[in-house]
Formats: sequence, C-alpha cells, structure tokens
Amino acid sequence: MPNESPATEKDLRVASFATHSARGLVRDRGMRRKAMFVAVVVALLLMICGSTLLAPLLDPHEHVLWFVLYWFACAWVTILALLLALFDLLLVRRDGRALRRDLRQELSAGTTRDNEQH
Repeated sequence: MPNESPATEKDLRVASFATHSARGLVRDRGMRRKAMFVAVVVALLLMICGSTLLAPLLDPHEHVLWFVLYWFACAWVTILALLLALFDLLLVRRDGRALRRDLRQELSAGTTRDNEQH
C-alpha cells in the first residue's frame, strides 16, 4: 500500500488487532464467561455509584450531558453482558445438539453391530 499514509496504516493495524482480539475473546468459552462476569460487575458498580456517590454530579436538571453519557455507558455495558450471555447460550445449545446427535449415531451403530453378532 504505497499510496496510503503511515497514519492510515497504523489505524488499520489497530482495527485489525481489535477485530482479532474480539474474535479470540468470543470464541474461547472461558474468556467469554470471564468477560461476561466483568461486564456484569462493572454494570452493577456503575449503577450503584451513579445512584449514590455520583448522584449530585449526575443530576439531570443541572448536568444533562453527564447524566446522559453516564447512563448510556451503563446501558452499553449491560447490553454487552446480555449479548455475550445470549451468544454463550446459543453455543451451549449448539454443542448439546451435536453431542446428542453423536450419541444417537454411536448408539445406533452399537445396536446394529449387536444385531449382526446375534
């Protein structure tokens, strides 16, 4: 890419790294579940702090922008945790179906072999 500037190449490297990191996080069951746990804890902490400690700073009548940004961030983290949980649920169901199918095939092959021996 000789026509592109070094800044564009650096942006592409950062985007590529972020994409590969996200794929790795989503594909690994342990890391995905740790990320869900962290997202839930962060969302809870944000909600508790926003309702207690930071309530004066987040007063919607005085600081509208801070109020909107803070609760948007809280909602984003919560939705992230929900989407990761939904994705994990779908993968667990897919793996369960595959295991049941393999077990049925194994049992039917064993039944067929037993019938041939008798």
